[in-house]
Amino acid sequence: MGNKFICMTKKESKNVGIGSKSKRGSMSRRKSSMEEELLHRQALAMAIHQHQLSQRFDNNNGSMSRRIGSTSSRRRTTNLSDPFSNTNTKQLPDYLENIETKKFVLIPGEGFGAWCWYKTIALLEEAGLLPIALDLTGSGIDITDTNNVITLADYSKPLIQYLQNLPEDEKVILVGHSSGGACISYALEHFPQKISKAVFLCATMISDGQKPFDVFAQELGSAELFVQESKFLVFGNGKDKPPTGFMFEKQQMHGLYFNQSSSKDVALAMVSMRPTPLGPMMEALFLSPEKYGTGRRFYIQTLDDHVLSPDIQEKLVRENPPEGVFKIKGSDHCPFFSKPQSLHKILLEIAQIPSQTHS
Repeated sequence: MGNKFICMTKKESKNVGIGSKSKRGSMSRRKSSMEEELLHRQALAMAIHQHQLSQRFDNNNGSMSRRIGSTSSRRRTTNLSDPFSNTNTKQLPDYLENIETKKFVLIPGEGFGAWCWYKTIALLEEAGLLPIALDLTGSGIDITDTNNVITLADYSKPLIQYLQNLPEDEKVILVGHSSGGACISYALEHFPQKISKAVFLCATMISDGQKPFDVFAQELGSAELFVQESKFLVFGNGKDKPPTGFMFEKQQMHGLYFNQSSSKDVALAMVSMRPTPLGPMMEALFLSPEKYGTGRRFYIQTLDDHVLSPDIQEKLVRENPPEGVFKIKGSDHCPFFSKPQSLHKILLEIAQIPSQTHS
């Protein structure tokens, strides 16, 4: 989408009255709306293609990651609610000098894939940073059958492989959404030297010995009851075998995940989300103070969240205190859809926090 400039002669400009200002404003709003709609359509087309791929190869194994887009950043702040269509600004030459780690690795939550980060990737790339979004095993366009994803190690494999392949002296900032928080906790335990900062975005920031599902228990009931009674379970190996995954119905997902998101982003999610493997969510995670405990953790709370209520998120922060806590007002469980600019600015602020010095 390029910028369009309209030139007028002096004669024409004299005829421009007060009324024409509102016309220009109206045209500008229409243009912004058309540009945003085009972006949504492109993302939707991509998501439909991903969805078709995942269905076509549902019984195969494999792993892919996805990059998407490019847009803008502005000065650092916390509780913000700017629209995605904010005016782009050029970064000052010394802007990136304050950021030691420029590479962001974005990890989706349950049911989501790399596609859900398209606005965040666009904004970070335009800010001069290096984002990459990964599909976890069985999510997005990863062609693994989700019914065969049994452990958290299986589920986190694309992230672990990515970290293993990083050059020895390179670090990344991990951002995990929702149940993706368990994956970045797992990564912190196994590769603390590769992770500059770990950002939990309304995520399962669990303590040692907890299961990722424990975080959702207040909303969904105990793990035992959920497995016995939930109508959202997937029985990939037959009804006579234990459940292999879960996926909410569209009506429930709209109220739980997308209560502040646009209808276009909801449409994108509806054709792109896949069942979540149940095994990794029910696995207790063992986190040591020597590895996980040395990681720099930050938590971003979403204050109009129907999946993890503000009270639950506050409890997570209280029980397992991170280095910093940020809040996004008016955000549902998917701030990358409902409050992308606010999320972007917080990520920039976290990126600019300097390294801790050790005596």
